[in-house]
Amino acid sequence: MKFFARLRSTVVSLFRRSELASQIEEELRFHLEARADDLVRQGLSPAEAARQARMELGSANTHHDEVRRSLGVRWFDDLLADLRYAARILRKNPSFTAIAAGSLALAIGANTTIFSVANAALYERLGVPHPEQLRLLHLTGDKNVVVHASWGEWDKDDGGRSEFDSFSYPVYQQLRRDNTVLSEIFAFKNLGQANATIDGQARVVQVELVSGNLYEQIGIRPVVGRPIVSSDDGAPGTGAVAVISNALWRHSFGSDPNVVGKVITVNTLPITVIGVNPPSFTGAKSVQVSPDIFMPISMIPVLRAESARLGPILSSRLLFWINVMARTKPGISDEKARAALQVSLDAAIRSTMSPEADETLPTLEVTDGSRGLNFSGKHLAKPLNVLLVFVGLVLVLACANVANLMLARTLARQREMSVRLALGAGRSRILRQVITEGMLLSAAGGTLGLVAAYFGHSTLPRFLFNVWESQDLHIPFDWKIFAFTAVLTLLSGILFAALPAWAATRAEINSSLKEGAGTATRHRKALSGRAIVAFQVALSTLLLAGAGLFIRTLIHLNNIDPGFRADHLLLFEISPPSKSYPAPQDIALHHRLEDAIRVVPGVEDVALSDVVLIANSRSNANFNVEGRSRHNGSDENSDLANVGPDFFQVMRIPIVSGRAFTQQDAESPRATAVITQSAAKKFFPGENPIGKRFSTDDDPGRMIWYEIVGVCADVHYNSLRRKPEALHFDLYRQQHEIGGASYIVRTAMPPEAIVPSLRAAVQRIDKDLPLIDIRTQQEQIDATTQQERIFASLTVGFGVLALALACVGIYGIMTYTVAQRTSEIGIRLALGAQRARVRAMVLRESIWLTVIGIAAGLVSAVALGRLVKSMLFGLGPNDPISLTGAGLLLLAIAVTAAWIPAARASRIEPMEALRHD
Repeated sequence: MKFFARLRSTVVSLFRRSELASQIEEELRFHLEARADDLVRQGLSPAEAARQARMELGSANTHHDEVRRSLGVRWFDDLLADLRYAARILRKNPSFTAIAAGSLALAIGANTTIFSVANAALYERLGVPHPEQLRLLHLTGDKNVVVHASWGEWDKDDGGRSEFDSFSYPVYQQLRRDNTVLSEIFAFKNLGQANATIDGQARVVQVELVSGNLYEQIGIRPVVGRPIVSSDDGAPGTGAVAVISNALWRHSFGSDPNVVGKVITVNTLPITVIGVNPPSFTGAKSVQVSPDIFMPISMIPVLRAESARLGPILSSRLLFWINVMARTKPGISDEKARAALQVSLDAAIRSTMSPEADETLPTLEVTDGSRGLNFSGKHLAKPLNVLLVFVGLVLVLACANVANLMLARTLARQREMSVRLALGAGRSRILRQVITEGMLLSAAGGTLGLVAAYFGHSTLPRFLFNVWESQDLHIPFDWKIFAFTAVLTLLSGILFAALPAWAATRAEINSSLKEGAGTATRHRKALSGRAIVAFQVALSTLLLAGAGLFIRTLIHLNNIDPGFRADHLLLFEISPPSKSYPAPQDIALHHRLEDAIRVVPGVEDVALSDVVLIANSRSNANFNVEGRSRHNGSDENSDLANVGPDFFQVMRIPIVSGRAFTQQDAESPRATAVITQSAAKKFFPGENPIGKRFSTDDDPGRMIWYEIVGVCADVHYNSLRRKPEALHFDLYRQQHEIGGASYIVRTAMPPEAIVPSLRAAVQRIDKDLPLIDIRTQQEQIDATTQQERIFASLTVGFGVLALALACVGIYGIMTYTVAQRTSEIGIRLALGAQRARVRAMVLRESIWLTVIGIAAGLVSAVALGRLVKSMLFGLGPNDPISLTGAGLLLLAIAVTAAWIPAARASRIEPMEALRHD
């Protein structure tokens, strides 16, 4: 009972001060009256008795303080007093407060924004029950691996081994049948863009195909309707049902609860809506973005044109295209599961692909699937970590700047601190007061930074990462972001307030209270300010050197000749539905569209390609030269593109040997090809390739022999960063099918102005064919270097901020130094020193301070340069131009910042300085 009574008293004392004060006053009044009555009975007059009683018992305020101290809440009163005093001090210095809080807001806001994006890209998990149980299956292999055709992410690790994220459908089915070490295996595939009509409105949607057991295994129930089940995923071409995303339900159906049963069209196919996903579910591929429509895998033959070379996609043994996942089984390790499934994979590959003697089988990998395919984690981890380092350095720099400002103010307030110490204030109270001022500043900066981060956290990814499609990005701004900002704010306050607080407690009472005394002491303490400035200069050098590296990387990329002329080129895609235009009708349609576009006013020429150059995508195939043995241990692959006969003329790609395609080639049954110089050097070293033949297929029954009619100059195929590799072009009209294609239109006017005319020309042939993903070729190239451009912009911004903070720090410390040395400078001038020598003396001090900081910064830049080595292009992390430029720029800024204090020092009048002393 005593505990609860004390607890009640504590709560009352904290939050109901007036009630406690009334109780104390009433209790004191009772005792005063009782004591006064005793004194009256002892012979004193009533007035004298009342006065004596008050003297003996003390004032109400004294008893109020004693009661609150006994309840352990006196600290709260002291904190409120410190906060009120700190707020009053900060209000009296609005310039200092604005500069300090503003620089902290920029730094904390930048850190919070980058952290929110990094958290979503690198650490957020799929919105499903127990995501930590999910395992992703993928493949690795050497250069002779039997996998030749893949539709999905393909990459090479540092050791040169290929990495595939997909399986052929027959292999997936056999793995699923043989699996005993994981829970039931399920599959999915992001189909990309499709044309949809919803309530009569045409739009482009993103489609993900899922196996019939995915919803059951992943543990998701739709908020409306039912999920896709195994009975939906049946025979090829069946299962015309869909579960739609929550965003599509809200935007296109107005959150209609009766959406189930409505029919939409996808690539002209009628599809019945059977359910709506919960908002947190973004599919199995990505945490950041959600497809609009989920459909059974069995629908892929009618949604996407099938390749005559590769065969029906659901039975193709050559095409690896489907992503595979499963949940773990209790008690079975990942390695044990991998070893068991590797046996099944080897058997499935041998039974479906008949590998050659020198072809190798892929290795199965079982990895964490809690983040889906984790595309962002693989490709954005290093850039985001580098950005976190940059913004962290900016925060440290801002804290150093505020610390220097607070230190200068603390030294200027030494007399005030000494008076408070002389009047009985403890040094701990002075320490607490300065820390409170710092924490109040930090709280203001943190609050403003959080507001800035809220508006920037969903905007930055759209500009920073072109790898995310232009869909609704799921970047949560949740309790983790608030906790991060709170911790950052707390640490920042402690970081920049610690040194000023320590300096405040070192005040020497006697010397500080004497006018003009303590100059030597203040000079010694000013060394702390110089050390902080040198530290600022070092951090600024590091940030500017980093900015220089990214700027020069971007310059190198922009100066690369792509191998074609990118000006006045307009790109767009047309993807006719396979149901309406099965092969070879799709090829005939594209031919008609080519002819229709060519006569549009303002069009110089048009060509088709199934691959857009410099788009971070690729398609490759075997390159089997006639008369040579295959699989001789060398890399026999070549990138490829199916193009129109006017492709080289439209792109302005020079032909260096032989000739380009002609209309006669397109109409001839003889298959022809043009190869690049790199392909000629790789496959025909020392030979003339004109007239030679090659095939891209290993199957003699399906083999097509291409005759080489020309060699063109090298072009960059999928990225400016990669050197031109072996590439060959063939004609799309000589293929069995092409499906969707990219149109490349060279215009005689600004490309954007001709879009309405092009759209009208296409709709005259088929009103249901939209122009998809319209952009210029230059915009396409810029998209591949978007990350570098944004990195350059952000790091330059951070560098400019660092430069400004260093400039303020140098100006502040030199101004303070001149003010403290006014008497010394006056004496020097009185003894005959030249004013120019005084100015040089001040500048020399600032230059030495800057040089020390620059040297430390350059050493740090060299040491940390390896962190960004893989993100650079055309230069190394120790690039002398970037390092030298950063140092010289900071030196110039330092001289500029110190010039005003130096000039002011040279104008000091000796008599006024001595009178001041």
